[in-house]
Amino acid sequence: MAAAQFECAVGDVAANVGTIAGLAQEAREVGAEVLVCSELALTGYELELISAGRELWTEPDDPRLAPLRGVGIVLVVNGVRHGPGGRPRIESIVFGPDGEVLATYAKEHLYENEQGVFEPGVGGGRFRWNGVGYSLATCYDNHFPEVSARNAAQGCQVHLASSLYGTGSGREERRTVHPAIAKATGMHVVLANHVGTAGPWTGCGGSAAWSPGGDVVAEADGSGPQLLVADLEVERQG
Repeated sequence: MAAAQFECAVGDVAANVGTIAGLAQEAREVGAEVLVCSELALTGYELELISAGRELWTEPDDPRLAPLRGVGIVLVVNGVRHGPGGRPRIESIVFGPDGEVLATYAKEHLYENEQGVFEPGVGGGRFRWNGVGYSLATCYDNHFPEVSARNAAQGCQVHLASSLYGTGSGREERRTVHPAIAKATGMHVVLANHVGTAGPWTGCGGSAAWSPGGDVVAEADGSGPQLLVADLEVERQG
């Protein structure tokens, strides 16, 4: 497993796609099967820009995402997608190694400043690859135990968190929320977090992976961009 930790280019989908594609290649070369990115990795956490127009909204077949399709590993990338109610949604797209869309997941629990911009998703957030079940959640979703519990009950073994935790209280939240999910559900947990400028906040980094017992398997620091790679002991199922 790998997690992409980097500072997003503000409102520049093409630049962020280029960064993610490079990290995906690096992750593949070191043997990772799955790479997860942070919340709004395609756009940066830029709510004013996102709400100003649809230029930053992306569908799975958007030409700007072409470098992320067929990168040879499973890629979980979070951005902005048109919602059924007309407003955008914060949504993860899961691309398979050959570019096929394995799943999508729209953030269910919107944080305070997001509620006037986005519409929430409803349920879902699971996929299977190579004998392993994966659970998806986006930042604030991880503070609602029913999200991860629902996916664990459906046979998921690894929980992937695309998030933005900032400096200050976010540091402690990052360290407590995710081990608690691991202990409660028996899943491995992998967090991809922002680092550097992220809208009104500064990402604290610290992308990490935890075992089902809540112990840290691997952890990045908050000093800058990093590719976190974690070797998880997951039993593959037929």
